Amino acid sequence: MNSDQREVICSAPGRAGIIGNPTDMYGGAVLSCSVGMRAHVTVTPAPHLVLETSEQECRITSRDDLRPQRDCFDVGRAVLDYMRLPPLACRVRYESEIPLRSGLSGSTALVVALLQALLAWQGEHPHLYQLAERARYIELNYLKVVCGYQDAYMCTFGGLNYMDFRGKQFYREAEAELFATIEPLADYVSRLPFVLSFTGVQHASGAVHKPIRERWLEGEATVVEGYKRITEIARIGKKSLLTADWPLLGRLMNENHAIQRTLGGSGEVN
Repeated sequence: MNSDQREVICSAPGRAGIIGNPTDMYGGAVLSCSVGMRAHVTVTPAPHLVLETSEQECRITSRDDLRPQRDCFDVGRAVLDYMRLPPLACRVRYESEIPLRSGLSGSTALVVALLQALLAWQGEHPHLYQLAERARYIELNYLKVVCGYQDAYMCTFGGLNYMDFRGKQFYREAEAELFATIEPLADYVSRLPFVLSFTGVQHASGAVHKPIRERWLEGEATVVEGYKRITEIARIGKKSLLTADWPLLGRLMNENHAIQRTLGGSGEVN
């Protein structure tokens, strides 16, 4: 294959948190599964660096072009800014099947797929833990989204996973971050008796999490104890999933949601 025929294709799935949300921000545990919708990225040679999505194009010529514009190119800009705008001559096409602001990690899936594709274009192939941490770093520090680690790890690893985030409750510099513990469970679960529905309600996850995060950092007992209980619920939920005790898992999911609603993280429309 000559350089004109070169092509890099990457994709990443959305995810649905089953139980444990949102303790991935608080050193807790989460049980989560991928959904059948993905973000797709294709990189091909071009005379200049061009982003393409939603039948629109954006040419990138300097760091000034990476400033956020609150448009469909901001995710691509953020990834390139994190990479310090390497000297690329390529067209980066990206699109997503995941509904916008649906709570299914659509933006994270795009970050993961874009980052993996652009790194691969440069000949760099980080392992999955590194890729997940780098994607999450971009969301927090370049897209300015107050977020945990579940989305980045699920969009990177895919599948059905129990994830333990102990030691990751305080945001650290990238070099000091610990890796999460990812336990794949798909081989032990023959089916998931869930129906995933999208109400059409759109929200920015960072706007939901930021106020509660601030209360947790201040040590508000209701928030601290609530998230300790949700972490415990996730551990019990793992066993109920592996033993196919669906009534128990359903009750635990309802309790999880009730705690989060009480703390202000979910409203009537949800």
